[in-house]
Amino acid sequence: MRPTVSARTACMSPMRGRAWMLVLLLACCACSPKYLIAQGVASELAKQGSETEDDLVLAREASAFYLKLSESVLSQLPANAPLATAVAGGFTQYAYAFVQMDAERLASQDAKAAQQLRERARRLYQRAQQHALTALEHQTPGFAKALASRRAADLPSLQSEQVPVAYWAAASWASLIALSKDDPDVVADLPQVLRLATLVWQKQPDFGEGAAASLMGSLESARPGGSAESATNYFDQAIAMGGGKHAGAYVSKAESVALAAGDRAAFEALLQQALTVSRGTRNLHNAIMGARAQWLLETADDLF
Repeated sequence: MRPTVSARTACMSPMRGRAWMLVLLLACCACSPKYLIAQGVASELAKQGSETEDDLVLAREASAFYLKLSESVLSQLPANAPLATAVAGGFTQYAYAFVQMDAERLASQDAKAAQQLRERARRLYQRAQQHALTALEHQTPGFAKALASRRAADLPSLQSEQVPVAYWAAASWASLIALSKDDPDVVADLPQVLRLATLVWQKQPDFGEGAAASLMGSLESARPGGSAESATNYFDQAIAMGGGKHAGAYVSKAESVALAAGDRAAFEALLQQALTVSRGTRNLHNAIMGARAQWLLETADDLF
């Protein structure tokens, strides 16, 4: 399974000047009501997670500090859904854009180094998944047990405010499985990921301007017995929901459908569309997926 689930994601933001104020606030916890301060910092960090940045170098350099700070606050407020969403999404995107993609580029030159990067990406995806699932469990006790049940009647329900964190739980989990093909215990969780992604889709099919649809398309194309036609429909919905302004939906469709079908013409056409979108609508998501589209075009001879 290709980890294209992170192709349609919200953008990570670098730490701005306000971040240093957050550090000072954290330092004051010893002399102030800790819970109230943590709540205020959590709110500020969650808001920062929605800002955009289209410079990949700045994003890479700043995001690690932002993630560590956010994670430290989340440890005090594990049920805070907006902050858990920002942390899980941030770790998932960091792993995909700055670790896994580096591993893929390096694979033909240094297999050992590439494997080390893949292992790091796995750990980061797992970290994201655990933060997201912990938040869901705090909000809905018994959520994990219900999700693991094979009985449809036992499936948990999602509240509207839980959709974002549930999406990131599913996206990070799917990416973890994609890099764990040699670990049957991890791969065995795929049905739970499918159930969780379906819950998100059923509750809010237009979530993330196509993010939920793209996730469903990636999972449909990856699951045993999956339908290429259904996956294509999901990706087409994702493109439409995003108004054609999200490069990741085109990249996901290219990797999950066209590549699997051996259709090089469709593969390259979709990637060219992704490049056009990334140049016309500048944000971090499009910068990441535009870079991936370019790399896939350059390595197409090795893929077909």
